Amino acid sequence: MEGNGKFALEGPLAPPMANGELAFAEPWQGRVFGMAWALCESGCFEWPEFQASLIEAIARHEGQQSVGRDEECAYYDRFQEALEALLVGKGMATGAALESRQQALAERPHGHDH
Repeated sequence: MEGNGKFALEGPLAPPMANGELAFAEPWQGRVFGMAWALCESGCFEWPEFQASLIEAIARHEGQQSVGRDEECAYYDRFQEALEALLVGKGMATGAALESRQQALAERPHGHDH
């Protein structure tokens, strides 16, 4: 990762790590992280903007128990929520377009990697 401090992957907002490496339990988690990273590197937003959106997403769900969901999965749910909110807020996507895409992916056969 960048050594210039542009991307802070430490502290309370840090993604799950294992042996000093990012840890993804599901393929979609790595993809959503990669999308956020690539959009930031391409100048679509600054990492602190994303962090602020992540803080808001976590705060909305703080104290709520996700039955059957582990902490890592819940983190990436909030991560995706934060990215979607930031993209909508910046006019880069619409809520309707994101919902439509989510529905299309949900309708794929069980076990299909999406």
